[in-house]
Amino acid sequence: MFVRRIAVIGTGYVGLTTGACLASLGHRVVCADVDAEKIARLRDGDVDILEPRLSELVAEGIAAGRLKFVVGARDAIAPVGESDDPVEVMFLCVPTPMGEGGAADLAAVEAVAHEVRDLLPRGCVVVNKSTVPVGTAARTRQLLGRRDVAVVSNPEFLREGTAVHDFLNPDRIVVGCDQQDAAERVAALYSRLGAPTLLTDAASAEMVKYAANCFLAMKLSYVNAMAELCERLGADVQEVTEGMGYDRRIGQAFLKPGPGWGGSCLPKDTHALMQISDAAGFDFPLLSASLETNQRQSGRMVEKIRAAVGGSLVDKRIGLLGLTFKAGTDDLRDSPALAVAAALRAEGAELTGFDPGCRTPVPGFTDGITVADEAMAAAKDADAIVVLTEWPEFRALDWPALARVAANRIVVDTRNLLDPDVLRRAGFSWVGVGSR
Repeated sequence: MFVRRIAVIGTGYVGLTTGACLASLGHRVVCADVDAEKIARLRDGDVDILEPRLSELVAEGIAAGRLKFVVGARDAIAPVGESDDPVEVMFLCVPTPMGEGGAADLAAVEAVAHEVRDLLPRGCVVVNKSTVPVGTAARTRQLLGRRDVAVVSNPEFLREGTAVHDFLNPDRIVVGCDQQDAAERVAALYSRLGAPTLLTDAASAEMVKYAANCFLAMKLSYVNAMAELCERLGADVQEVTEGMGYDRRIGQAFLKPGPGWGGSCLPKDTHALMQISDAAGFDFPLLSASLETNQRQSGRMVEKIRAAVGGSLVDKRIGLLGLTFKAGTDDLRDSPALAVAAALRAEGAELTGFDPGCRTPVPGFTDGITVADEAMAAAKDADAIVVLTEWPEFRALDWPALARVAANRIVVDTRNLLDPDVLRRAGFSWVGVGSR
């Protein structure tokens, strides 16, 4: 089933990926954003998000006439250019950041609903793609005040750095609505993907996203706690997790220790679920413990770095490899690397950082860090080199050359990314996480 016209409101990671991928599946898509300069760039095929294949899909969609960009939700609903086709499906892909008390801030969702409620054609389906609390579909339906417009929850499960792949090769499609025909219409948009599809009620669909993300956060906190225990008992967490991962009930994913978890999703979703649980009068000690474990993880990494440089970080020059929250992105939001950097700076360290996805300073994120455009500059005169993001490029660095420019040949590898033998042959001492 090809839809003659889909509107996608919001052109961030989720919105732009959704629009470009739906266009690649044969649908006609109009993407809207309030940022006029961004829309102008997108019309020229200029994508400022570091996401494999996304630029190519945007360019292909524009060239094929299946992908257009407009300013504002109103213009996405109104006829565009030569097409007079009514909008059949409208996706809400607007930000839902962490608000006061950890709850999701739904201001953008509500603003769009107010803007378009009198413009939506009869029979249109509004799809909440943004991560929203349970009950948002019902709230959106109330705000629209349209009995002839259905509201569907269709959560996304996209990982930054592999968002296009995840959209086109999904583990599952989840569609929630109390109106079966509307749910089936949305599910049909993805029919070419051949993925398992769950049709459920809106509240359950909304809960699926939180349940999945918070489970992954708990798994990461568990392995970080296990790494600390391994250090105390003389075990090796990498061998422990390898042994765990062969159990099909557990799997290998999300079993790598690190400086903590972050990014645009897990922190906000875990805090939101805590707020949802509190509002329901439900005590969720498992989730709160996962949050507490993550909050102290950056401090654990600082302890390792401090010990590696002799017990004090005052006036120590630290070279940071990695600033983004994960490899393959340019996203600095809630980056555990920056949390570690802030703690190092607070103890008097001088910081120079290199990240393949962030080669220039970003105000509000890299303040207090000299951002270098190559690893050699981060290593020069460093009292310690600290690996904070799991970029595979770091494995291929010329470590003997870095050893020649470093003040002290010490690598603190908070991701257990590097081969200790390679480093030792280059003259470095290696400090990992959860290792003997």
